[in-house]
Amino acid sequence: MEDTVSALRSLMVSHSPPLDALVVPSEDYHLSEYVSARDKRREFVSGFTGSAGLALITKKEALLWTDGRYFLQAEKELSAGWKLMRIGEDPAVDIWMADNLPKEASVGVDPWCISIDTAQRWERAFAEKQQKLVPTSKNLVDEVWINRPPAEINAVIVHPVKFAGRSVADKLKDLRKKLVHEQTRGIIFTALDEVAWLYNIRGSDVAYCPVVHAFAIVTSNSAFIYVDKQKVSVEVQTHLVENGIEIQEYTAVSSDATLLATDELDAVSTAKAALAETEARKIPSEIDKSVNGEHQAEENSNDLIWADPVSCCYALYAKLNPDTVLLQQSPLALAKALKNSVELDGLKKAHIRDGAAVVQYLVWLDKKMQDIYGASGYFLEKDSVKKEKHLQSLKLTEVTVSDQLEGFRASKEVELTEQLSIYLDMLFLEKILLKKKKW
Repeated sequence: MEDTVSALRSLMVSHSPPLDALVVPSEDYHLSEYVSARDKRREFVSGFTGSAGLALITKKEALLWTDGRYFLQAEKELSAGWKLMRIGEDPAVDIWMADNLPKEASVGVDPWCISIDTAQRWERAFAEKQQKLVPTSKNLVDEVWINRPPAEINAVIVHPVKFAGRSVADKLKDLRKKLVHEQTRGIIFTALDEVAWLYNIRGSDVAYCPVVHAFAIVTSNSAFIYVDKQKVSVEVQTHLVENGIEIQEYTAVSSDATLLATDELDAVSTAKAALAETEARKIPSEIDKSVNGEHQAEENSNDLIWADPVSCCYALYAKLNPDTVLLQQSPLALAKALKNSVELDGLKKAHIRDGAAVVQYLVWLDKKMQDIYGASGYFLEKDSVKKEKHLQSLKLTEVTVSDQLEGFRASKEVELTEQLSIYLDMLFLEKILLKKKKW
């Protein structure tokens, strides 16, 4: 880790302007807490493997901020060259930088990895000493990460309406109504769960999270998704195009944000042209257009662009005119939280399937404990005399019983992720322990 920090300090010195400090957040370009292997930059730099934290490298110090979940873990994983900063006990990172860095210090950060809200809060903290936040053109950690894991090409899949409960067209219609209500003409989505929910797609780009690395921009007339096209099958392409969504390369979101700022994005949309041709055949009335939220640009004279200050990265915000940006919580936050009848039914069925698998597993475990160890049965008491068998060959471990439980779950209609499985196991054990306490 010391070599990595030294290499970063060399890049800080040669950077223009030279950097007095470098911030390495945990988040990826979508500000996710849980990230793919190639986006674990803070872990690579510090050696700390927790999901939440922030590393700060100055000319002489290396500090790591994390929350109470990880204090003990960080103490064990950080090397002697690092100082643990406990959130809630030590000064917040912006306060520490403002107080400890010199006047007019330059603090570097990858603008793709911090939110609008965070960047603006830091800039306010820096104002008194004329310190400045410097967005780096490249991620300096990537420059020194020689064996950085490659990007994985995981297929995008369509999330059927029979599970989603709402069509993409219906979601876009409601979204465009909200755009009109807030007097905006476009919105940028960077949060992976919001892109997946809005366009009814799923993926496996992040372990245990069914999401796709993708951005989205929706205007009064057009809709775009920015994703590695190698991940898009013919089925997914058809699904997106039929819903008026134009597929762009992942990196094109930066230039398209610039076009959005100048109100030129709709003009380059091929999907818009195709959709317009389809709509022309339907000859919708002006009333229908108003109800559907399909207002033409000239009908919506508003010039604001909507961006969620907490979930939108600072890099895309910097492409916009700050005077024409509506900084407000994403309209999808509440929409995602309000589950429709199909989603509620799916949740109930998931619990029933998993409950059946857990009971099946517990009966299996109970029998194995009797057969192998001669333990008293919790569910069933065998009539035969229990005999202890060869423990070395038949010994149960956390791994073997976990694999068996996964096998039971996989045999059901829909397999749960390992992360959810662990949670449900813990929930069951908690109930058992509470029951034993009453005894």
